[in-house]
Amino acid sequence: MEEIVKNETPERNLNFIEEIIEADLASGKHKSIVTRFPPEPNGYLHIGHAKSICLNFGLALKYGGYTNLRFDDTNPVKEDVEYVDSIKEDIKWLGFEWANEFYASDYFEQLYDWAILLIKKGLAYVDDQTQEEIRTTRGTINTPGVNSPWRDRSVEENIRLFEEMREGKYAEGDKVLRAKIDMAHPNMLMRDPLMYRIIHASHHRTGDKWCIYPMYDYAHGQCDSIERITHSICTLEFDVHRPLYDWFIENLEIFPSRQYEFARLNLTYTIMSKRKLLQLVNNNYVEGWDDPRMPTICGLRRRGYTPESIRLFAEKVGVAKRDNVIDISLLEWCLRDDLNRRSNRYMAVINPVKLVIDNWEKGRVEYFEAPMNPEHPDGPKRKIAFTKEMYIESEDFMEEAPKRYHRLKPNSEVRLKYSYIIKCVDYIKNEAGEVVQIHCTYDPTSKPGAGPWRSVKGTIHWASVTHSEKITVNLYDKLFTEEQMGSIPEGKDYSEYLNPDSLIVKEAFVEPDLLKDDSGIAVQFERIGYFFKDPKNGGYNKATALRDSFKL
Repeated sequence: MEEIVKNETPERNLNFIEEIIEADLASGKHKSIVTRFPPEPNGYLHIGHAKSICLNFGLALKYGGYTNLRFDDTNPVKEDVEYVDSIKEDIKWLGFEWANEFYASDYFEQLYDWAILLIKKGLAYVDDQTQEEIRTTRGTINTPGVNSPWRDRSVEENIRLFEEMREGKYAEGDKVLRAKIDMAHPNMLMRDPLMYRIIHASHHRTGDKWCIYPMYDYAHGQCDSIERITHSICTLEFDVHRPLYDWFIENLEIFPSRQYEFARLNLTYTIMSKRKLLQLVNNNYVEGWDDPRMPTICGLRRRGYTPESIRLFAEKVGVAKRDNVIDISLLEWCLRDDLNRRSNRYMAVINPVKLVIDNWEKGRVEYFEAPMNPEHPDGPKRKIAFTKEMYIESEDFMEEAPKRYHRLKPNSEVRLKYSYIIKCVDYIKNEAGEVVQIHCTYDPTSKPGAGPWRSVKGTIHWASVTHSEKITVNLYDKLFTEEQMGSIPEGKDYSEYLNPDSLIVKEAFVEPDLLKDDSGIAVQFERIGYFFKDPKNGGYNKATALRDSFKL
C-alpha cells in the first residue's frame, strides 16, 4: 500500500542524487555534470514530468552543468510534432532552457551500426517468433525461459536478415532483433530482450527512411552515452531496467553513462498515465489535453497555476527513493503561497441575492478605496462604487441562523467590506420560499476613517448592481472522486470515478476594474478563491480556494 503524504516537509539537506553528484565531482569521476530530459512525444506533459524537469534542470544549474532536451521518438505510430511543440512550450513556461535539442532519431544510423556490432560479437540475433511466442517462451519469475529456435543463427545470416529488415523486405511482426543474454536470468528483462521491431509507418522527422525502430531499452542508454550524460535520472519503475542499460553500454564499450532512479510523483484524486489521459481526451470526458481539470502542465497553466508555484511544489515534494502518494492539497497550497503575495484583489458575487439599502438616496454613488493587495499596503489602490442596490452572496444571509453565524441575519449587523455597517430590517421571499431581496439600513457614522472605528463580528463582500460587470466563472473541482486513483486495478473502468461536479459554470457580478486587469496571473476574488481568465473562452477559472486543511 502506498503511503499518502500530507504534512511531510522535505528537509533541505542534500537528497541522495545530490550526494552522488557531489561525491562524483569530489573524486574527479566527472569534472562537470550533464543531465537530460527525455520525453517521448506521444502526449502532453503532466505534473509528474514537471517534477522531473525541475530535478534535471535544477541539478545541472546547481552544479554548473547543463541539460539536454532529447525526444525519445522511436515509435512513429504514437508520436507527433504537435507533442514536440507542446513539450518545448511547457519547459520554457516552467522557466528552463536546454543546452541542446536532440532526438533519438538523430542517432538511428549509429544505433543500427551498434546493433550490427553486437551481432558480430554473437550478442544479438534475428528471431522469427511471433510476439505471443516470445512472450510465452520467456518463462516466469519462478521458471526459466526457453531459447528461441532461431537463437543460434550464424553471424552472417543474422546480419543478412537484419539488413533485409531495414530494406523493408518483411512485414510487421515477421522478425525482430533480440539481444542474446540469458533466458534463465532472474531479471525477466534480461531474457533476450527485443532491440528492434518492424514498423511500416512514416516518422515525424525521418519520414519513410526507416521501417525498423529501436526499442526504448536498447536506444536509451546509448543515446545517453552519445551525449555523454553523466547522471541519467529516471523514475523508480526503471530500476529493473538498469542492468540492461549497463549491459548494452559495457558490451558496446562506449561512454559509461549511469542511471539513477527516484520515486515518481503520484497525486491523490489524479491519474498520471499518459495512456489513460489520452482516453479521457478521446472519450470526451474532458475538453482536451489543456482542460483545467487535467494534471497536464498546459491544463494547470490554463487553470491559473504559475511556474513559480509548480517549481515550489517540486521542491516541497523532494527526491525520494520510495513510492508515495502526495496529497493534492500541497500543490494547491503552493499556488496560494505564490498568489497571495502577488495577485490583485477584487470582489465578486457568484450566488447573488439583491440587497437594498433603504436609507440610501436613489442615484447616490460613493467610492471607497481598497488595496490591490493587502500584502503591499503602500501599493496600488482601486476604487469601488457603493450604491443603493447591491448584490451579496446568498450564503451570507440566513433567516434562522445558528449561534456562531456571524454574517447577515434579521435584525443583525455586518460590515460591507471597505465600507459601511448595515443592519437587516426586512427580506422578501418568492413562492418557492427563497429569499430574493433583503432590505437594510446603513450607519452613516461607520464609514472607515471618518471617526471612531466600530467593530462588528461579520464582514461580507458585495457588488453594486449598477456599477458591476457580469462574467462567467468556471468552478473547477477534482476530476475524480476516488482518493487513490493509482490503486484502481488495471482494466477497471476508471470513468465510473469521474466527479459529476468537477465543473460548474455560473455567472457572477464583479468590480469593473477586473476586466482591465493585465497582471497576467490569477486574481483573488475576496473571500472566495483565486481565479484566472481563461485564454480560450474568456471566462474565469477557479484555480484554487482560499483555504485548505493542508499544513506545512
